[in-house]
Amino acid sequence: MTDADVDGAHIASLLITFFYQEMPELILNGHLYLAIPPLYRITQGGKTLYARDDVHKDELLATEFPGNKKIDIGRFKGLGEMMPSQLKETTMDPAKRSMLRVEISAPDATKQSVDQLMGTKPEARFKFIQENAQFADNEMLDV
Repeated sequence: MTDADVDGAHIASLLITFFYQEMPELILNGHLYLAIPPLYRITQGGKTLYARDDVHKDELLATEFPGNKKIDIGRFKGLGEMMPSQLKETTMDPAKRSMLRVEISAPDATKQSVDQLMGTKPEARFKFIQENAQFADNEMLDV
C-alpha cells in the first residue's frame, strides 16, 4: 500500500522490483497485490464518496452529485493524512477495497526490462529514455 499520487507510484515500482528480484515466487504464484487508496474525498451534505483519480472524480461528480448544492472536494496528500476510519473503509476493508494483482505475462522480457530500468547501470536507463521519450506526451508526464 502506497500513496495514491505519483510519489506513491514510484515507491510501488521500487517495492515491486524488490519482490521481483528477491521473492519472485510471490508474484509468480499470484500473491502480490497493490492496494488502491483514494486520491479524493467528495462530500455533499451527508453523502461522501471516494475517487481513486481525476477521471473517477469527474465521473462521480457528473453522476452522483447532481444539483446546485455545495460540493466539498478534498485531496489526500498521502495515507498518513487519512483518518484511521477512512483508511479502513476505503483501503483495508475486504468488502470495499480495490486491489490489483501484480502479474508477469512475459518473464524473459520482464527480467530484461527490470535489469535495464532498475539495475545499477544508469546508461541503460538513459538509453531507454532516449529511445522512448517520443512516446510520452504532456499528460503522461508529472511536471
